[in-house]
Amino acid sequence: MDNTSLKHQLLVAMPQMADPNFEHSVTYIVEHSSEGAMGLTLNRPVQISLGDILEDMDIEIEVPPSERHRVVAGGPVQQEAGFILHEASTHWESSILLSDGLMLTTSRDILEAIAVGEGPDRSLVCLGYAGWEAGQLEQELVENAWLSTPASRELVLDTPFEHAWHDAAACIGVDMSLIATQAGHS
Repeated sequence: MDNTSLKHQLLVAMPQMADPNFEHSVTYIVEHSSEGAMGLTLNRPVQISLGDILEDMDIEIEVPPSERHRVVAGGPVQQEAGFILHEASTHWESSILLSDGLMLTTSRDILEAIAVGEGPDRSLVCLGYAGWEAGQLEQELVENAWLSTPASRELVLDTPFEHAWHDAAACIGVDMSLIATQAGHS
């Protein structure tokens, strides 16, 4: 594999993915370099609502967050840390512009704004992240553990969790229901 960065791409787990953290997952790659990669899994809903998170953080809720503010398990690393993917708008205390009108924010001020109805209209709160050491993600790609597809704001923020895996693969013309999970031998 060449040194092409997968930054701002989606990784779609192939059907044979054995790791239960990533089975049928779609992961947005936030950073990818020769030192490793960091991503946020988009389609692992959790039983915690954004309202629950706000209450746990002692943030007073004046306007209850809508169903357009979803919460997922972003990955198996540092699950106590929160990362908020949202439409590019106001720069919060700790925000970075990603691509296709997406931002990533990690500061409390965005949650306080959502709690009073002044934050982004929709967001994906990711608890934890996925991380790869130098060369690890490249090796997994060589082993056909992942498909790489373009990311879009709609796939990240609007796609129902149960459709994300199929929809992300369909962006590059792949029908995941037609891919065998094991290689045949004659």
